[in-house]
Amino acid sequence: GGLNPDLEYDTVTDIDGNMYATIEIGTQVWMAENLKVTHYPDGSPIPEISDEAEWDAMAPETQAYCWYDNLVVYRDTSGALYSWAAAMYGGLSSDTIGVQGVCPDGWHLPSDAEWKILEMTLGMSQADADINDWRGTDEGGQLKELGFSNWSLPNEGATNTSGFTAVPGGFRSAKGLFYSISDYANFWTATADEEGSSRAFFRTLNFEEERIYRHYNSMQLGLSVRCIKDQ
Repeated sequence: GGLNPDLEYDTVTDIDGNMYATIEIGTQVWMAENLKVTHYPDGSPIPEISDEAEWDAMAPETQAYCWYDNLVVYRDTSGALYSWAAAMYGGLSSDTIGVQGVCPDGWHLPSDAEWKILEMTLGMSQADADINDWRGTDEGGQLKELGFSNWSLPNEGATNTSGFTAVPGGFRSAKGLFYSISDYANFWTATADEEGSSRAFFRTLNFEEERIYRHYNSMQLGLSVRCIKDQ
């Protein structure tokens, strides 16, 4: 597990003082760890919602974070799970350069288009990048952390040649239930599926898959966040 020892990483520090490894992939620079910040870049706290009924009752614009199973032990491996509105700090959907949202100064929540650039850098065709569901060939494997310290067996195709070091964070459903801590990595994008929607695009990696899943779902989900550096 861990970072790719053959690559050179840099670092970025969030408002809480957490330091993250960062990695250059093609023309982009990405965090190589899941975000775990509990304050926005202006220092204001992100509301923590642990209660299942309270999470279930959230509106699409509710900003919230939690730890998987509400256990802080997951903080340093999996990071936090954020509602879309929290990831965006209430910002409006973008499909060009994303939105700073919860990310440190000089960084932002990647848009759907920026995820496609990453995927195509790793070899995915434009045609595959533009469709939903499981796409490409081994691009997800190139993103996934090696081994089984975080991922379930067989961690299909994992090479981490990109240095992205994707780890599974599971997710929190719109109803407030937790699922799949070792099986799925799910990352928000800054892009809603359409204007005024209550759904946003995300990416998924899976322990049995070396491709990358793209779709949109309820903004009430709690998903992981990876930030990308401003260019």
